[in-house]
Amino acid sequence: MVIDDLQAFALLITANAVPVVIGKLARERAAQPLDFGRVMSDGERLFGSHKTWRGLASGIVACAVLAACFDLPIWLGAGFAALSLLADACSSAVKRRMRLKPGSEVLGLDQLAEALVPLLVFSRPLGLQAGEITFVTAAFVILDAATAGLRHRRWL
Repeated sequence: MVIDDLQAFALLITANAVPVVIGKLARERAAQPLDFGRVMSDGERLFGSHKTWRGLASGIVACAVLAACFDLPIWLGAGFAALSLLADACSSAVKRRMRLKPGSEVLGLDQLAEALVPLLVFSRPLGLQAGEITFVTAAFVILDAATAGLRHRRWL
């Protein structure tokens, strides 16, 4: 159903865009990294400086509020955001192992896990079928790739 697709797409965008916007506005304030600065045996950070507790918390709260606005359970929005953002952090860990700089974009690696993991886990409560999951994921990949320049540009 189109409404289900739009709600899932909105949750996905909210979970991933709000941390970026908050990070741009707050800059370094409360930017404790998820990996606490941990350096792995390869000399690279686990996730890197772009993945913060502030981002995780802001994405979860924003997605929970949006879910409530859609008459969906708050826990669904919070869980959706948590899975999406943690999948994104795992993608960052992979990129660190590849020795790519934080902020480097890799089409597919940067979008697929953060879209597919929450969409698959919450497909039933969101009323999504396989085709809809594919459509929402594809739309997210396209939008994310098209707006990558905005995320890496200095604001204000």
